[in-house]
Amino acid sequence: MSGIDRAGRWRPPQPSGQCSVNILPPYGRRCGQDASRSLRCPLMTTPPYQQYPQGVSDKSKVVAGILGILLGFFGAGRFYMGDTKTGVLQLVVSVVTCGAGALWGTIDGILILVNGGVDGQGRPLRD
Repeated sequence: MSGIDRAGRWRPPQPSGQCSVNILPPYGRRCGQDASRSLRCPLMTTPPYQQYPQGVSDKSKVVAGILGILLGFFGAGRFYMGDTKTGVLQLVVSVVTCGAGALWGTIDGILILVNGGVDGQGRPLRD
């Protein structure tokens, strides 16, 4: 009867050597922290892999620039970067101006290739 405590409530058994899982953290604490404000299980709270340094986007400026040049009418470079507001605006301007707004996307793609840019979260694009 390892699953029942002294008060008669059922408790799931805790495997040894592994982190315990709390559904709701105690009041005033973040999930994964104990009373000393240190993480109980750092392996469970960090991502399983991190390909790029923190602060650098996983989007490529070369891909964003080429999409902007070739598909500037649709705002594809901005959609790729995660900047959906500007992508929709490029698309609407291109449709309203009967295609002349595609020049905006083409120039935007060239500027991204030359100067770089930032993704939708404000992180600089990788090379």
